Amino acid sequence: MKRPKVIPRIGKTRLLLFLAIIGPGLITANADNDAGGIATYSVAGARFGYSMLWMLLLITISLAVTQEMGARMGVVSGQGLAALIRERFRLKLTLLAMGAMLVANLATTISEYSGIASGFQLLGASKYYTVPLAAVFIWLLVVRGSYKIAERAFLIFSAFYLTYVLSGLLAHPDWGLALHDTVVPSFQLNSGYILLFIAVIGTTITPWGQFFIQAYVVDKGISIRHFRYTKTEVIIGAIITDVVALFIILACAATIFHTGGSIDTADQAAQALAPLAGRFASTLFAFGLLNASVLAAGILPLATAYAICEALGFEAGVNRRFREAPWFHGLFTFSVIFGALVAMIPDLPLLKIMYLAQDVNGILLPFILIFVMVIVNDRAIMGKYANTRRYNLVAGVTTAALILLSLMLVATSFFS
Repeated sequence: MKRPKVIPRIGKTRLLLFLAIIGPGLITANADNDAGGIATYSVAGARFGYSMLWMLLLITISLAVTQEMGARMGVVSGQGLAALIRERFRLKLTLLAMGAMLVANLATTISEYSGIASGFQLLGASKYYTVPLAAVFIWLLVVRGSYKIAERAFLIFSAFYLTYVLSGLLAHPDWGLALHDTVVPSFQLNSGYILLFIAVIGTTITPWGQFFIQAYVVDKGISIRHFRYTKTEVIIGAIITDVVALFIILACAATIFHTGGSIDTADQAAQALAPLAGRFASTLFAFGLLNASVLAAGILPLATAYAICEALGFEAGVNRRFREAPWFHGLFTFSVIFGALVAMIPDLPLLKIMYLAQDVNGILLPFILIFVMVIVNDRAIMGKYANTRRYNLVAGVTTAALILLSLMLVATSFFS
């Protein structure tokens, strides 16, 4: 009698390992598609049609590479990015980076709660009781829950991004033109286009994402022996993130841009879709905005707390109780309360705050990537897991492109 083959068992074991390790790549990448991100993609599609789709191919590669570097640094060093910056560079540079990140993260957190308010209002509920309820839910999930509970909840929220794919399909885009603009690059030399161009990059490849994914893999305790599963997940997360961005742009390009309409926010995009693509598409878009905002409203304060505590040498971790990591949970609590309270201020220019946060992220990102590049190439820290030339090329081009775009933005704004 022949012995049964063991290949299926190996495959099953690998699948179970992948499912156990899954989390950092998918959650970090999906949280990039937050309220500000959805607004940015919506405006890109509504103002410029399909012409920015070609960016997504390049952004997907850059996102996968930069996120993989962060995850690899965390697994190899056992430390978060802020802790490594503090050790490798002077304290003044570390505090400067943390200060800039704190401002950008607080502004982005406000935009997340603005997204929660807008999402609930589109579904017929007032922000004056839904935003506080959402803040309490997020706080309890992280502070009173556990690492596993919080991670599972964040993964469930990530799954609901499929609503944007359905909304994009219901808008019936011009697939031929969309494909053409995806593979044939175009560019416009005006400050509005460049500002939105930087915002699209800054909302997808974020400074806080670099800090969060590295702190996340350290907190989760992923070993280098199993890192290949995390690497696979990071790549999958980058692809899913930009597929969602693709369908948001498609939905708005096929409807609002096609009819000559104009929008400035994600909730306006949802409202505009109703007469053009149907009420179901509009409702899906609104639900997606709400889901994305809740996910990011939990992740942004976590990223802020992780980074600042690492930079200052304080205890950090979701599994640690309040008395064990008071600074970590205190910073998380402050970010949640601050974001929720500011978002409820009547007549607050939330649109300006949202776009400001995305552009600050886009301008801050090159400096964070320079820190990452220096550390990930330091063999005293990374050993044989230091960067290859291919990774340095992609990360270097991304950093140089963002610096160039920032200079172009200043120049075009000055001359205009």
